Amino acid sequence: MKPKPFSPSHPAAPCRGRRGAVASLASLAAAALLPATASRAQGTGVAWPAKPIRLVSPFNPGGAIDVLNRVIAEKLAARLGQQVNVDAIPGANTIKGAEAVARAPGDGYTFMITTMSTHVNNTVLFPKMPFDPVRDFTPITQVSLGSVLLTAPGNAPYNDLKGFVAWVKQLGRPVSYGSWGIGSSGHIYGGILVRDHGIALNHVPYKGEIPAITDVIGGTLDVTFASPVGAKPQVAAGKLKALAMAGPQRSAAMPDVPTFEEQGFKGMDLPVWVAAYAPAGTPKEIVERLQREIAAVIRLPDVLPRLVEQGQTPLGSTPEEFAAEFARSAPRWISLIRASGAQPQ
Repeated sequence: MKPKPFSPSHPAAPCRGRRGAVASLASLAAAALLPATASRAQGTGVAWPAKPIRLVSPFNPGGAIDVLNRVIAEKLAARLGQQVNVDAIPGANTIKGAEAVARAPGDGYTFMITTMSTHVNNTVLFPKMPFDPVRDFTPITQVSLGSVLLTAPGNAPYNDLKGFVAWVKQLGRPVSYGSWGIGSSGHIYGGILVRDHGIALNHVPYKGEIPAITDVIGGTLDVTFASPVGAKPQVAAGKLKALAMAGPQRSAAMPDVPTFEEQGFKGMDLPVWVAAYAPAGTPKEIVERLQREIAAVIRLPDVLPRLVEQGQTPLGSTPEEFAAEFARSAPRWISLIRASGAQPQ
């Protein structure tokens, strides 16, 4: 099940210009102002929430997803009438935080917002995790899709993806491409180009996207995959060229950058995502309430633009939609990560 096209009634796709972006953001924000309703824990008749909630953030404080978690926690607290406390538990590529959630009671008072690495990449990179990524969690919602683009130096002798491919083929040597780590989405996207499109590329893993961007600008790295939040300022300054957006759609953060598929490169439509999970056994009524409230929060007029600026396309899908999308795309990701030979750093 592919993400639904972006429209005023669904937040899953990009705005194709400034007016479209403003209109869509306004429409989504209006929907988020609808009043919340109460939930009751299954079989107890007790109103939920009756005490503070813990939102586990399996990232270092101050990182992009941790900041997003804190914004969501603040807004959820206002809507739920109970404090939502962010508990940062970084370590082992999000495994430590996820383990804390897996071991928590499924009573609706613990949940987690993390990236797809926790339940997809890590199953390949860390086959002996201290939890079962399927059995020990209840999916709540895909919060958003993250955008990833291929960037080149601002003075590169090509201006688009076809020009880049022609340049690679005539160069006579493998071209170096960067990503933010072994097994990352950028690493895998490059592997798809090598496997399916006959481009000679050598992967150079970094511990973050900024060092890779710096090396592309400095001329020691040919190209790199990056997020809009990292690449956009350098593209605007003419220090980078944005060649193509990976994933199923354009990013509202950089709506003028076409996707790989739009430029004739199939197989690059795999989405990366941010998602919310509760421990296994969390009552359905609570899971559905959390999904509705998170979907409303990410549409709020002071939250949605921040997400878009970071290169996130808000979703807020139902648990059923999330499960269908996971079943569609996770096996493809896992197959590609295994084929890459990626090992933990």
